[in-house]
Amino acid sequence: MMPFMISMFQSLAHISQSCDDCRQFVVKVFVILCGVFCVLPAVAEEPSAFTFVTYNVENLFDCRHDTLKNDHEFLPDGDRRWTWKRYRKKVNDIARVLHEIGEPNESKVDYTKFHIPDVIVLCEVENDSVIVSLTRRSLLRSAGYRYVITQSEDPRGVDVSILYNPLTFRPDTFFSIRVDSLRGFVPTRDILYIKGTTRAGEKLHVFALHAPSRSSGEMKTRPYRMLVSNTVAHHVDSLLADDPSANIIVAGDFNDYSYNESLKNLSERLCHISKDAKGYNENRTHVHGTYYFQGEWGSLDHILVSPSIASKVTQCNIFDRDWLLELDAHGVLKPKRTYRGTMYNGGVSDHLPLVLKIER
Repeated sequence: MMPFMISMFQSLAHISQSCDDCRQFVVKVFVILCGVFCVLPAVAEEPSAFTFVTYNVENLFDCRHDTLKNDHEFLPDGDRRWTWKRYRKKVNDIARVLHEIGEPNESKVDYTKFHIPDVIVLCEVENDSVIVSLTRRSLLRSAGYRYVITQSEDPRGVDVSILYNPLTFRPDTFFSIRVDSLRGFVPTRDILYIKGTTRAGEKLHVFALHAPSRSSGEMKTRPYRMLVSNTVAHHVDSLLADDPSANIIVAGDFNDYSYNESLKNLSERLCHISKDAKGYNENRTHVHGTYYFQGEWGSLDHILVSPSIASKVTQCNIFDRDWLLELDAHGVLKPKRTYRGTMYNGGVSDHLPLVLKIER
């Protein structure tokens, strides 16, 4: 870079030698360019980690009615009075979360180390419309994210999406995996699969899921979540049989804890890398789970990886910035959700994001 700058300065000086004013102008231009080129290497320096995020964003619905789905509660005249103003705030809040994950977790932010997440799994999104709002019309619009999304048979219209930075992850193929409905249960969300190549030239397989909820009771709904777990396990087994060193990530909202059978099943094949994840600021926030229920922290969101990735993991934490939290009735911090029942609360989600960093 320096020989180029010297050569450019000599050429400009030759052009301006007949004019003192021109010579002074050239010097000023040269000084400015030197400053620019000295800064660029630090800004353009390749990040040391591949950042992966999974985040249940709690009912990211737009305000339009889908005639094929039961989305009435998230309409302006619905039970929750879901307005465009509230919708735009939620979208921008999610964008802010993803943007802040790219900042170094330090008191003094060094923006030369800023790096937006490379791949993001988002659970509980309604459709393409909300993802377009997030990637093209929010505070995140300049990040250049692209996305894939399921078209599930979930009666409320809830889907799973994967956002990716095309500069650091190039998809080769993607598709949805339909989970057969069990008798007596409504259809659940599809599993989303994507395979691509990272900036380091490595193949990466990602499975994103949002397993059936426990709303009808944990024991009654357990077989449905096991069906999802076995479906993922089948595909993982096929990949590992073909290539024991395959790079695989399984992530999302499992609606189960690490001690439940659905997680134990996958842990026989993969490394449950998020099992003991805590908040970045756990010493102050006491966050040691992605979900807070009946006065206790626990994690319904999980990340499992193949051994080839586990050996390169540098950290796995829960993103627990103060503005994502609020105090409960006992003075304990918990996620600040968008609604408390049908009462608008102004928060982002009842879940916190999991952040995984992998050595490049």
